[in-house]
Amino acid sequence: MKTYLDCIPCFFKQALDAARIAGASQRTQKRILSELAKALTKFSLNSSPPEMGRVIYGLVRKITKENDPYKKIKDKSNRFALGLYDKLKKKVSTAGDSFLMALELAIAGNIIDYGVKNSLNVDKELKRILNEEDKTIRKEKKTNFLYFEFKRSLKNARTILYLADNAGETVFDRILLQEIKRHYNNKRIFYAVKEKPIINDALAKDAYICGIDKEAEIISSGLDAPGTILSLCSREFLKIYNSVDMVISKGQGNFEALSKAKRPIFFLFMAKCPVVAKDVGCNMGDIILFHNTKKRHKSKKGR
Repeated sequence: MKTYLDCIPCFFKQALDAARIAGASQRTQKRILSELAKALTKFSLNSSPPEMGRVIYGLVRKITKENDPYKKIKDKSNRFALGLYDKLKKKVSTAGDSFLMALELAIAGNIIDYGVKNSLNVDKELKRILNEEDKTIRKEKKTNFLYFEFKRSLKNARTILYLADNAGETVFDRILLQEIKRHYNNKRIFYAVKEKPIINDALAKDAYICGIDKEAEIISSGLDAPGTILSLCSREFLKIYNSVDMVISKGQGNFEALSKAKRPIFFLFMAKCPVVAKDVGCNMGDIILFHNTKKRHKSKKGR
């Protein structure tokens, strides 16, 4: 996905939020915003938003000397999500379609995203999702929720690459991975995390804490960007990316970075940004299961 002019105010907000989380003084916060303004003059709108995200958080790290300002937030997200594990498992086991429920919960877990909205009340949002016991969802008939196509691809794939998004969200991913293994035997699954801290994105240690190693092989993309920017990934990761039968991508950042990728990818995320929602052709808050080989319904409104 390219960068739109509407993304630019969000870049400054992300920079300011990150600077404050890092404990920067007002003077340092202003310096970060000034450096970002300079960087934006050289940034092409044809580049994806995660490419600027990498610049933003690189500036915050460099100027504040805080290598991982979101560490406490990630630890809290992991603890909170692990505390929900038994409840999530029960919700899946008692559902009419356990696989669909695990899939919906995996996407719903994508609300754990402080990069988009660092004041998000995760407890409140997840309780709202988990309490919707009687809601029947028929999203498989919608253009942006390709459930049956997703299941067909899983059935035919022997090797799968699952691109992780946020810490804490990994617990929700684990439950989906368990259902994939239960319904579709003999799959080799790679679970790709970031190499270095970037916002609250999952690192290898977050994946291990949340038990992903029991369901998949944890690998690194080699990145320190809030999205899978292929030109910056490690050779080892790209070898797996290019060779697997199926790629499952979690989160908005990965969608923004890979929506125009040449290989087929299934994107799982919650639309939390009006620009992304317009690009996909959905409403804010929708849960998305989209395949990049399919034409999307585009809004006729300009940006």
